[in-house]
Amino acid sequence: NRCPLSLGISAHFPSEWVPTFPRNMQKDGVILVAAEEERFNRIKHGKKPKEDNPDELPLNAIHYCLESVGITLSEVEYVGYSFDPKKMPQGPYHDLFGEEWGGSAGLEKFCRKIYQVADRLKAMGFKGELKWIDHHAAHAASAFYASPFREAAILVVDGIGETNSTSFFSGKNNKLKFLQEVSYPASLGFLWESFSHLLGFSIYDAAKVMGLAAYGDPRRYSSYFDKIVKIAPNGKFEMDNEVLRFGSIIYDPPSANCQGLEALFSLEKRARDQRLMGSHEDIAASLQMITDKVMLHMAKHLYDNAGSENLCLAGGVTLNCVTNKIAFEETPFVNLFVQPAAHDAGTALGAAFFIWNHLLDNEQRQPMTHAYLGPSFTDAEIEAELQAHGLSYKHTDQVEREVADLISQNNIVGFFQGRMEIGPRALGNRSLLADPRHPDMREILNRKVKHREYFRPLAPSILYEQAKNWFHIEKETSAADFMLMAYPVKESRKDEIPAVVHVDGTSRVQTVKKDTNPRYHKLISEFYRISGVPIVLNTSFNDSEPIVCTPKDAINTFLKTGIDYLALGDFIVDKANNR
Repeated sequence: NRCPLSLGISAHFPSEWVPTFPRNMQKDGVILVAAEEERFNRIKHGKKPKEDNPDELPLNAIHYCLESVGITLSEVEYVGYSFDPKKMPQGPYHDLFGEEWGGSAGLEKFCRKIYQVADRLKAMGFKGELKWIDHHAAHAASAFYASPFREAAILVVDGIGETNSTSFFSGKNNKLKFLQEVSYPASLGFLWESFSHLLGFSIYDAAKVMGLAAYGDPRRYSSYFDKIVKIAPNGKFEMDNEVLRFGSIIYDPPSANCQGLEALFSLEKRARDQRLMGSHEDIAASLQMITDKVMLHMAKHLYDNAGSENLCLAGGVTLNCVTNKIAFEETPFVNLFVQPAAHDAGTALGAAFFIWNHLLDNEQRQPMTHAYLGPSFTDAEIEAELQAHGLSYKHTDQVEREVADLISQNNIVGFFQGRMEIGPRALGNRSLLADPRHPDMREILNRKVKHREYFRPLAPSILYEQAKNWFHIEKETSAADFMLMAYPVKESRKDEIPAVVHVDGTSRVQTVKKDTNPRYHKLISEFYRISGVPIVLNTSFNDSEPIVCTPKDAINTFLKTGIDYLALGDFIVDKANNR
């Protein structure tokens, strides 16, 4: 007998579809395929978050996911949408504008549009049951059911779900149990959006602010943050929304300004072309410090009340690798799993898991040991694209050795292999690789290839078995496999890998295991043989756009940037021969 097929969707903000199917038809439900719409339509986040488009479905990702496993939508029994409109109150964003997110008219429009998802699915041939999954329950499910744990404490921290910004859960076997929440407007996710806006970045640029924070002095503005963020009893926190005015800055373009924050900090909102000053760096540093403080407060409370030594994290705030390290290493938790797609896209995974495990009460699954769940391409498909572009190329059966040799000669290589990663981190299959020993390589990549700010750090991918020889790692965790932990570089090693050491002496590390990515592990091993360093510099294969998905995307990015070589499957392209 065939087990039920379930599909998860996150479309109220960024878009992603994820089918989950049983590998063993008797008991195991595992994720077979996952993809984010932005990789197909080349629009960051798939679409703009608007109050009138939560019914717009990620059609490209739907088509890929269904086609890749050989089914149609009519064969799917369940669709889980990772947002429950029935839980939306009237006007939780009390300070917004009537026709947009906040006022009752905007909120009614948002909910009305979500309910149209059912009709859209039906028109596409769906005959099964649509289930509205609580947003934070979907986040929690994405972490717990993907973890190796049979029981765990679960912390979800993001901007907002239906009305809550933070949720505490426990998980045991097939079931999740809600423990408590922190409600809007106390929101770490929105706090980061607000300050990203004040500092002159997009509301989606928390990663930029995190990189900038390492340059600042967190003490300078700590008293200011203490005025707007308050630690509260029972693991909770509060925020002064009269200053923050979250609702007035989440639009693109913004409907209002940052008057409350500008007045508090005696600082005008930075224009995007304005030079960054020390005050901007110090604000970012203080923001990181208060985030660490609140997350540690919540993690300690969760440990005391959830009855588990295993911690699972999800929600966009848990993409902060600095905070993750503190929440794990400065609490008594013994084990940690962070969902690699911790942002809203991961709730599509969670919606599918929630149906399969929690609602249908199926046994827990195979743990998520890697994030390589997206499209892959055959050598024939790759070669056809190379020929279509009229490129000169060569085929090799030793791509790992040749790429390692190219990197050791200070070349930047676009490395496009196997299945695309899910989540915001490139983990060796859609990556730009370079030599971490080159002292100027970070500046070269940021300026000539990525065309981004000077302060953006670049990550080291290191052989798993060598990690503790190069970094201070107090507690081992699989979160490092997904580039979700920041570790101090050992003092004796800093001069050997200057391109991947951030200004504060840390690195956002990816540990690479042979059993999860044998080709990437072999490449790093070859570089180790050549250089004596078991590390390559790894940054995402893109230039101010979503990470490349197809060979065509990779070729286009290769041709328009300062990348020296392109390794597509078993083919290598030399820029010097294709000018």
